[in-house]
Parts: sequence; C-alpha cells; structure tokens
Amino acid sequence: MIRVLIADDSAFMRMVLSDMFKKQPDFEVVGLAMNGKDAVEQVKKLKPDLVTMDVNMPVMDGLQALEAIMAACPTPVIMFSSLTQDGAKATIKALSLGAVDFISKVGGSISKVDTVEDEILSKARIAANSGHAVRRSIAPSPPLPVKPKEPEAPAAPTMRRISLPTRKGYTPPPSPPPLTLRPKSAVHSAAPSGGGSGRKLVVLGCSTGGPKALQTVVAGLPKNLPCGVLIVQHMPPGFTKSLAERLNEISQISVKEAENHDMIEAGHVYIAPGNYHMTVSGSGREILLNQDPPIGTLRPAADVLFKSAAPLGRDIVSVILTGMGSDGAIGMTEIKKTGGYVIAESEETAIVYGMPKAVVDLGLADEIKPLQQIAGAIVNAVSH
Repeated sequence: MIRVLIADDSAFMRMVLSDMFKKQPDFEVVGLAMNGKDAVEQVKKLKPDLVTMDVNMPVMDGLQALEAIMAACPTPVIMFSSLTQDGAKATIKALSLGAVDFISKVGGSISKVDTVEDEILSKARIAANSGHAVRRSIAPSPPLPVKPKEPEAPAAPTMRRISLPTRKGYTPPPSPPPLTLRPKSAVHSAAPSGGGSGRKLVVLGCSTGGPKALQTVVAGLPKNLPCGVLIVQHMPPGFTKSLAERLNEISQISVKEAENHDMIEAGHVYIAPGNYHMTVSGSGREILLNQDPPIGTLRPAADVLFKSAAPLGRDIVSVILTGMGSDGAIGMTEIKKTGGYVIAESEETAIVYGMPKAVVDLGLADEIKPLQQIAGAIVNAVSH
C-alpha cells in the first residue's frame, strides 16, 4: 500500500486528488496539508511513502517545504507546477532539490484531473518505489560547483575597466515556437579541434530522476572537455530551457538548449528541446532537430539521437542514466555494433533503474558506474 500525503492550498484540489487516489486499491491517503509548513510537520509525523506538493502555497511555499523535507525526512515528492516561465524554473529548482518528478498544470490548474489521471498515478507509483534511492541521493555531498569567472588580466599600475560578459534574460513566447530552419550560411561554423579526439562525441539519455542526476554528471565535466555532449532528457516544452540554464549556472562546461543547425563545439553541452527529436548530422558536427512522430510517447527520444550517432562508430561515447522504460537501448545496440563505447548508471544510484537496466540486461555496457563516477568515466572514454 502506497501511503500518500497531499499538500495543496486549494481545498478543491485536495479533494479531487484525494478522491483519485482513494479509488485505487494500492493507495491510501494518510494526510492533507494546506501549506508547506503543514506538509513538513505531517511528513515528520506520518512518514508517508509519497508526497504530492503544489509549488505555490502560503506560509511556506513548495520549494521551501521540499528542502525542509529532504533535510529532515527524505521522502519521494512529486511537484505540481504551472507551464509559465516562473513555473518551469521552480520545477527545475525542485528537481535539483530532490523531487522525483513533476506534473504540469495545464492552464495554471488541474481542473480536469481525468485528463492527467493516468500520468499522476503512473508517476506516483514510480516515485513511491524510489524511496531508497531518494534517501541515498540526499546523503551529504560536497556543494555544487559554481561556474568560475574568466580569469582577469594581471594587476597593472593603473586601473583598467574590464567588460565582463552578461547573460541575457529569456522571455518565452506564449506557446512553444515552431522550428525555424536557419540557412547554413548564417550558421556559425566550428572548426575541428584537431587530433584523434576531434571527432569524439558524447550522447546521453535520461528520464525520471534525470535533472538531479545531470547536476552531478554535467557539473563534473571539465570546461576543456575535447568534444561536445548531446543530451536527451524526457521533458515537455518550456522546461528544457530552464534545465539548460540551471546546469549552465552550476557547471564549468557551457550548457544550452539546442537549436536547429547548431554546430557542435568542444566543451559545450546541448540539451534537446522539449517536443523535438535531436539528431546529429552524418559528419558529427551539426545538430538537426525535427518533429517526426514520437517514439511511443517520447519526443525527444534517446533512441533517435543514438541511432543518428551510431554511424560515427568508435568516436561515439554513449551514456544512459536513470529513467523509466527502455528508451536508448535500441539506439545503443546500433552504437555498440559500430564500435561505440557504452556507459550505464548502476542500480545503486539510479532513482529509477529502467533505462540503464535495459542496456545492462542486453550486455551492451562497457562500464557500469555509480552516478558520482559517470563524469570521470566520460572524460576517460573521450581521451582514448
């Protein structure tokens, strides 16, 4: 039986979610919280298997409550957030603090739960079963690195004005923009870095638990990594931009949401945008986005990226992290056939041991590593 605590400042939403869970034979609603402070107190008292928590609540908001819960009594949490820019940023923050997954509120609130009921129940069951992994992932660890400023010139006898680069803000359109194909003449061309490692490319796939796992992996990569990194994280439109910005803030390596015809540069990470498949050109130098049919329900899908990279053979290093299902296994089979290298996250650290398990069970993995050792494994692999 999965014991659930529902935290939401809306009495209507508490009632609707409570009724939804009570209809299921494997769920029991053990508590209802009206705000974040109430949620923290009830988690300590009731020790639920799962918490569903709204981001925007009075007294103590969902992010503050999540942080307090993870510090006092680590528990699987699913966040409910809006599709606004602020909602996306709050969601990424929540996932970085330890939330297992999130549900998007269509139109700002879930007024028709029946349209997302299957998604809620599926994610709730998966999250509840990840309790042991959640508790492990919250164990004390070194603080995340902060992207260092570029070194300034040596001190001179006279003061000089130094212009530092500033990061522009991002104002999203009302809906995900259509894919714009830029003419190749307008695309920045990145020259190969030279030497045997110039053609290397890292491709990575992850899903549930991925945003937090990526914090460890991407933040562990050096800024002078001799190749580019392409990442597929299962996320809807609007959230991948915030994920890329968050990872860019805490990493030495540069991170951005991929754009069509981006030229792949060494020391750069590219996140596939939500609702677009990401592929690599035959030369391995250019990113191509498309809206071909989803693979199952997935767009982007890791299999699409991996299959497109497979022809690069020994120059490909492929990585699979935490996630539900088996996306990536078919593509990694192709990568393995052409001589590429395969790294899989181990069961001991995966929030959901689905995607890595599918790869390991097929005998494709050259290395099976706990999350904290994945970045080092990537660096070693691209150096050979």
